[in-house]
Amino acid sequence: MNAIGIIPARLGASRFPGKPLEKMLGMPMVGHCYHRSRLAPGLHSTYVATCDKAIADYICSIGGRAIMTSDRHTRATTRTAEALDIIEQETGERVDIVVMVQGDEPLISPETIGDTLGGFSHDSIEIVNVMSRLKTLGAFQDKNNVKVVVNQDNDALYFSREAIPSPWKGWKHLPRYMQTGIIAFRRDTLIAFNSMEESPLEQIESVDMNRVIETGGRIRMVLTEAQTIGVDTREELLEAERLLQYDPVVEKYLTKCGC
Repeated sequence: MNAIGIIPARLGASRFPGKPLEKMLGMPMVGHCYHRSRLAPGLHSTYVATCDKAIADYICSIGGRAIMTSDRHTRATTRTAEALDIIEQETGERVDIVVMVQGDEPLISPETIGDTLGGFSHDSIEIVNVMSRLKTLGAFQDKNNVKVVVNQDNDALYFSREAIPSPWKGWKHLPRYMQTGIIAFRRDTLIAFNSMEESPLEQIESVDMNRVIETGGRIRMVLTEAQTIGVDTREELLEAERLLQYDPVVEKYLTKCGC
């Protein structure tokens, strides 16, 4: 199975412009995402897909591979799909699985990224998404955190920015899961997904995986017990940097790059 990692990243994020190159422990955030992805078991190669020369230049400076994409993309999935097409043309090899790792997930572990590949245990599973636990009421209610509810097979039932399941009878006993930005696609599924129109529930929630559910698709969720932070604010950047100080994975790449 030819599985690759693609990290979509751009400087023009509306909530936190420039965040991929914001430094954490002396290294730009996208650098942490790149190194942690390249260490993931099962991935043959890792790329950063970007429309910004500054990001591409940085990735190349640390020995990584950057793919320049259009600046017209509004979704990470479309940028990832364009990069996939370029990679296949350049390498002459067909990709089987694409693991999309958002460039604002600096705490994600290589093992968790690799675990997505095991989620494709059956041919009927075409998308695998990592989820983590929300441990506080504030995090559960925060609309920046996309919540997900699952069935008994850990397939997603719905994604929302609201607190789901409803905490109206109390919240501590609830299965409180947050979608992370690590989503693996079978090659043809990624291409098909991007050929579809945005769905009403996707637009209402601003969560593109609802497009899959609303059109009858299936998303297998893989739980990680590790703490994850999708960095959307400077406060989250500082919290993620604090946690990285105690992360053993950092030692595998930070000292080697001289940071």
